[in-house]
Amino acid sequence: MTVVALALAAAAAVVALLVIQRSRRLSPHQRAVRDVLDAADALEDRLRVAKAEIEAVAGDHGPNPVGDAMREMLRQRLWLRDHGGTATPEQLAGVRDAIDAARGRIEHQLERIEEARSPRD
Repeated sequence: MTVVALALAAAAAVVALLVIQRSRRLSPHQRAVRDVLDAADALEDRLRVAKAEIEAVAGDHGPNPVGDAMREMLRQRLWLRDHGGTATPEQLAGVRDAIDAARGRIEHQLERIEEARSPRD
């Protein structure tokens, strides 16, 4: 049993080293694209939480900032799919900034929800 555990740990270490080496070989452009995709993934995760929070407070009525942010994220992902291979570093930074701005707007909405939920003294 111990031999199996050691073999699995060694295999995991080898895989980790290969992943680290591979990430170091990425070009600056590939790293920028990866960073944009990571930002989009983080926004998507945050939007799922925000949607649940907003619906818990406001129901399905009223403005839908989460839907707007989801559409923005989808627009950015489609742009990246179509143009990411030839995008300049400035364009990739602009996409990343747009995603970060959308995340900031959602964070602001979540702060407002938290304030509304907090009892006033």
